[in-house]
Amino acid sequence: MGVVLMSKRELNRIDVLARLDGRRLTTLAAADLMRVTQRQTHRLLKRYRDGGAPAIANRRRGRPNNRLSDVARDHAIALVREYYADFGPTLAAEKLGERHDVPTARATDRLMSSPFCHQTRSGAR
Repeated sequence: MGVVLMSKRELNRIDVLARLDGRRLTTLAAADLMRVTQRQTHRLLKRYRDGGAPAIANRRRGRPNNRLSDVARDHAIALVREYYADFGPTLAAEKLGERHDVPTARATDRLMSSPFCHQTRSGAR
């Protein structure tokens, strides 16, 4: 079996769930200690019983999030600089989607509003 990386929060959950599984804690007390609802506590306890301590670790750890690739982001920024430099980030994102079939997200809106994306005529913002 390999090594499982866990945060302090996850380690705390394992301790609380072990005490709950050993009937040394009530569901309500365990939920308060973990700062989750009783329903979520039951879900976590089921995962703990089925898979042990590693099952409590974040299952998304190590996987990429839903962001654009660097190539797509650079392409979007180049298009904004060329065609939509005077647009706001939301309108620029809409136009990228409509006219250039470039998928953008809210995070890309924030990226496009950064100073390195838009440049004034003097070259600095």
